[in-house]
Amino acid sequence: MVKRKWWQEEVIYQIYPRSFCDSNGDGIGDLKGITLKLDYLKDLGVTMLWICPCYQSPMDDNGYDISDYMKIANEFGTMDDMDELIREGKKRDIKIILDLVINHTSDEHPWFQEALKNPESKYHDYYIFKSGKKEINNWRSVFGGNVWEKVPGRDEYYFHAFGKKQPDLNWENPEVRKELYQMVNWWLDKGIAGFRIDAITFIKKDLTWKDREADGVDGLAKCTKASRNQPGIGTFLNELKENTFQRHDCVTVAEAPGVPYEELEEFIGEQGYFSMIFDFRYADLDIASGSEWFKRIPWTVKDLNQKIMASQMALQKCGWGANFIENHDQPRATSKYLKEYQNNSGAVKALAAMYFFLRGTPFIYQGQELGMVNFERNGIKEFNDISSIDQYHRSIEEGLTEKEALHIVNLRSRDNTRTPFPWTDEQYGGFSDEKPWLGMTEEYPKINAKDQIGHDGSIYQFYKEMIAFRQKGEHRDCLIFGDIEPLQSSDNVIAYRRFTKEESIECWINLSPETVEENVDVKKKELIWQNFDRKEKEFNVKENKLVLKPFQAVLLKEIKEEK
Repeated sequence: MVKRKWWQEEVIYQIYPRSFCDSNGDGIGDLKGITLKLDYLKDLGVTMLWICPCYQSPMDDNGYDISDYMKIANEFGTMDDMDELIREGKKRDIKIILDLVINHTSDEHPWFQEALKNPESKYHDYYIFKSGKKEINNWRSVFGGNVWEKVPGRDEYYFHAFGKKQPDLNWENPEVRKELYQMVNWWLDKGIAGFRIDAITFIKKDLTWKDREADGVDGLAKCTKASRNQPGIGTFLNELKENTFQRHDCVTVAEAPGVPYEELEEFIGEQGYFSMIFDFRYADLDIASGSEWFKRIPWTVKDLNQKIMASQMALQKCGWGANFIENHDQPRATSKYLKEYQNNSGAVKALAAMYFFLRGTPFIYQGQELGMVNFERNGIKEFNDISSIDQYHRSIEEGLTEKEALHIVNLRSRDNTRTPFPWTDEQYGGFSDEKPWLGMTEEYPKINAKDQIGHDGSIYQFYKEMIAFRQKGEHRDCLIFGDIEPLQSSDNVIAYRRFTKEESIECWINLSPETVEENVDVKKKELIWQNFDRKEKEFNVKENKLVLKPFQAVLLKEIKEEK
């Protein structure tokens, strides 16, 4: 039995600051813009904001390349704006967590600049440099090309698991670790509630630096095989926790791809490194890997169900999970999971209910609560995301035509969720008066917040009511803290039971356009919630079977027999 913690009760809303709200008319979202919209977020019912990186950065990877951890990027505002946001959030009972990016910095960080300028400087050992006249090995970076980048004017290379402007920090150096811990504590002392920790399983490398078997026509091998979740990483993660997180009553959410289920105890167990973890297995079920979009994988609802339930059972065994269907690195969930039914509001609501009542803390990504869908770009020049541009060129190298490559990138681009937030149906969606930094999903958005707030039947109102039902309803104890187990269901239905000693609730979600019948002991059940008419107190039954309409989701409470 996992001990109850305050962060299990949160509903976390992820904000991509560049695209949320532009307060000063420069086409770029900013911190003051987030503060302006706190009442919107309070109305929705979320209790915590995860804000993607807003530190000083040249923005090669939109802020995941940090040049100063203790300054705010000019385009996002000032440290005073951050302090105001934390303060105003507290007034509304909304906590703030930030993105912590400590696997790498920007190549414009003063440490790296000093390392380039002076190889004898102590900062040279803050990064991973190797002497040589050619690349040290054949590892491919996550964003394409070799992980080794030549230092101008010297027979030397530096290592970058991600972009070439994102040199990896040398975690083997205790001085680096100490500097990072000081920075982490500085932020926690400032009053933030914790961190989402970026790419943290990359901090330990295979120090033999040996070649790996090539897995692409470029002759390179994915660096994840040798620089992700390597033996010995636990020593670093434990030290990080003991020197920072453990000293504060904070929440930590790890982006930790590559962690086998049998090692979850170390990550999120009672003595684990983090509070909770994202599991990407069901998020990436449509592709071979997060760095191979061109290898499409056909999948069914049954596959999705199996992956989600395997994840839930593994997480439950040792700790707590962070449940999501969208984030800044994924396309829109409506388009990915619902395909041709992406604009069917019943389907969008069913998908939302399916993940929201799982065991774990639910995350909502900006615009998800409106049912936003993917865009359709007409050429590669319309993309900003470095990963999308790399995948386009790699797809062509791997034999796809330009048209096929563009289609693949449209389906999977991270820009899909990074487009500016549509507040109204005006030009640029009320996000800004100026042309935004990235093209809108629709220049005059049909899907927008103004048209949905307060409108019965809208997806926004559905999310608002669903959040309130979990947070404040009479079944909150079971839906937040209860255990979970999968239920047998037909192929297009995802079903599970949430239960405590006092209560048992079955969640049945039909993710198909067909009516289905399920074997449920209906005589002992009462309807407590559904995604269609929520005033309805009866559910459909035929010959003692539960009948689910197309894209219907129902929660059925077990009626306890009177003793």
